[in-house]
Amino acid sequence: MVTYIVRRLVTAALILLGASFLVYLLTAASGDPLAEFRASSAPNKQQLMDSRSALLDLGTPAPVRYFKWLGGAAQCLVPFTGSCNLGKNIAGQPITDALGHALIQTLTLVTGAAVLAILVGITLGIITALRQYSTLDYGVTFMAFLFFSLPIFWVAVLLKEFGAIGFNNFLRNPEIPLPVSLGVGAVLGAVAVIVAGGDARRRVLTGGVVFAVVAAVLIYFSVTQWFKTPGLGPVVIAIAGVGIAFAVTLLTAGLRNRKALQSALIAAGLGVVLYFLVQPLLNQATFLMIVLLAVAAVLVGMAIGYLMGGYDRGQSMRAAAITSFLVGFLIMLDRFMQAWPAYFNNSRVRGRPIATIGAGTPNIEGDFWILGLDSFTHLILPTTALILISLAGYTRFTRASMLEIMNMDYIRTARAKGLSERTVVMRHAFRNALIPVATIVAFDIGGLIGGAVITETVFSVRGMGFLFLDGIQHVDPNPVMGVFVCVAITAMAFNLIADLAYSALDPRVRVKA
Repeated sequence: MVTYIVRRLVTAALILLGASFLVYLLTAASGDPLAEFRASSAPNKQQLMDSRSALLDLGTPAPVRYFKWLGGAAQCLVPFTGSCNLGKNIAGQPITDALGHALIQTLTLVTGAAVLAILVGITLGIITALRQYSTLDYGVTFMAFLFFSLPIFWVAVLLKEFGAIGFNNFLRNPEIPLPVSLGVGAVLGAVAVIVAGGDARRRVLTGGVVFAVVAAVLIYFSVTQWFKTPGLGPVVIAIAGVGIAFAVTLLTAGLRNRKALQSALIAAGLGVVLYFLVQPLLNQATFLMIVLLAVAAVLVGMAIGYLMGGYDRGQSMRAAAITSFLVGFLIMLDRFMQAWPAYFNNSRVRGRPIATIGAGTPNIEGDFWILGLDSFTHLILPTTALILISLAGYTRFTRASMLEIMNMDYIRTARAKGLSERTVVMRHAFRNALIPVATIVAFDIGGLIGGAVITETVFSVRGMGFLFLDGIQHVDPNPVMGVFVCVAITAMAFNLIADLAYSALDPRVRVKA
């Protein structure tokens, strides 16, 4: 294993060296960095040209400039020295500083989109594979290909029009007409009829229940002006916690494991009790505090599962820990909702909270919750656009892989042994179906780090994509090389991780040198 990793790292270093040399030369030869000054009639034109030439070292041939850049980039390999030097851009800003800011913007934008697209895509892929050739399968397939074929800039513009401008106008007077409430309930009820399994009676009953619940909730939202003062409250969290406990237990252990179900329910009940105790603490929240509370929630859940025991303590601990984490997430979501009126009425927001450009409201002030809401409202549209476009790939790959696995002999053997369908799907099929998906995820991560160039442009996010385009437009190799190095190293690292993950997902795979 060690020999294999070393060999891969040496190969990656050689590939990176050759590719960076080509990228540098191509960028340097792509245009004239002094073109804007040559066409200028300014009296200090020559002085500006000389300054730009000195800054970019244009008097030195491009291959020699590359090796100068490489010498500074090599200093980045020495940790904790602060001597990393990737050059400066045409504005005189060090590339390391520009990369730090751009990388934060890009990671903030694409991380949530990538995680949600992977989770939702894999889930839909598994469900459609298990319901092959059903109405649900055809519907998901149609929607996946529809969103995959849409231009990202067009989706972004539609989201701006209806998700920001239209919704902000709605928030001025958030009343939902009765026909709209009934119509939305009917649509979601029809979707529930398609999604639900079983005989026709069960499906119609499910659709009717969904219609009634959705319509009632929307009417309640309209009557109480819920969108102006949103919140979940302990009652909703308690009901949702019970549902989460059953769902998590069903997926991780099966409802027959009573100890696991009891552990999850105890974790949900403890979360409701802690809802009241942590409210004063959350008033002084920081990011570190939230992370520590999340870790504490998982540890408490594991302790509950361990103390409950049962024939498989691991399943009880897993069910209780996941339930604790999700209930804690609901508590945090409720706290964000409590801060919504203050954010909505902020002088910088002016009653239009869903933003269309930028990564934050300029000069806004507030506590952790206000600033968190500001980041969320700026990210919701670009994140949604990226999810819709990238969802199809994960869905189709997972579906195809799952269908292939479900027809394998060892799946038939597992069923013949009398194992439950949940065990067959989650423990035997799902794990092996993730092998080809792991390759796609590793491939996409490197591209995401490079920045969603079109999305960043439409929503005016100054991330890695903006930095790359700015370097290309000004024929400045240094920003381009900075982005290239980040993307290349990330892509190679995740591809190595994917190769090593194969042996973890499938014990039959062994990585050898």
